[in-house]
Amino acid sequence: MKKILFMAAIFCAASVFAQSAPSNVVHYTLNRSKLKYLFATSEPVLHLKQGDILETTTVDAFGDVLQKPGDTLSMVKGDNPLTGPFFVEGAEPGDTLAVKILSLEVNSNQGVGTIADGFGAVNSTTYTPMVNPPIGEHIWYYPIDKSANTATFKANDSNFTVKMPLHNFLGCIGVAPASGEARSSIVPAEFGGNMDSPEVSVGNTVYFPVNAKGALLFIGDGHAAMGDGEIGGTAIEVPLRVRLQVSVIKGQKIAWPRFENDEYIMTVGAYRPLDDALRIAYTELIGWMSHDYAISQMDAYELLSKVGEIHLNEMVDPNYVIVTKIKKKYLPPKK
Repeated sequence: MKKILFMAAIFCAASVFAQSAPSNVVHYTLNRSKLKYLFATSEPVLHLKQGDILETTTVDAFGDVLQKPGDTLSMVKGDNPLTGPFFVEGAEPGDTLAVKILSLEVNSNQGVGTIADGFGAVNSTTYTPMVNPPIGEHIWYYPIDKSANTATFKANDSNFTVKMPLHNFLGCIGVAPASGEARSSIVPAEFGGNMDSPEVSVGNTVYFPVNAKGALLFIGDGHAAMGDGEIGGTAIEVPLRVRLQVSVIKGQKIAWPRFENDEYIMTVGAYRPLDDALRIAYTELIGWMSHDYAISQMDAYELLSKVGEIHLNEMVDPNYVIVTKIKKKYLPPKK
């Protein structure tokens, strides 16, 4: 299991952005020739300043190429094309990047979901090979009603349909990894990446460790809805219009991504096996509680055993992702 470090304090989301300079709105028009497929140190597409609000777009996990019956996964250039990276001025290794999600709008009239060989939580994969026939490729299209905020599931093998509410979020959001590593856009890890976390949604702030100068923020893999575990390997995959705000917390170091909103503090664990992902997330949450709040590690451990919450985000990618959380109403005052 990877070494887990207790981290320094994180300011509350509201105060981080309240202390920022007056907001400047910056637009980036997506250049598809500059889409990335790696979280890595690479040439930024745009520079942002402290407190800037970024407005841009993303393509879906398949590069927007699956549009109609008859289209196949062989048409897809690569998984989870990323918009970015965005260089955040003032961000240096040892700092924390705070990203507040202001708006996420589906930029299409439909979404897409797929199941295919070699990927999925209850399917034979390279990690869990089995002697059984391949399940083959299956694609579903989801009409989206933006006015009603719903998507419609249409069964492939019957006339059954059912509507579901939209919950828009970024499946991929992260920064350049540490030590100059380059990681695939399907990987979730300490730098964020393909976390498939519904917590990356409007009203929440996401915190990342800064590993390279400028942090180098990437976004992509828009989702309109996703079940816990993302067991088939996809959500309702959609392009998004994105509005977010960046801020740098100087001299405050964390090891793993975190989320915060008015109700919760939340921590991420991304690893295999699933129990180690859980241990990472809960160890990070205990560390956050005991450093920032007037409670010891052992008391935090006991408290979480009674009121802690777990969200299994996904168990299909090279690492599995769990988010652990506690409601702020159960926390003592901040130190």
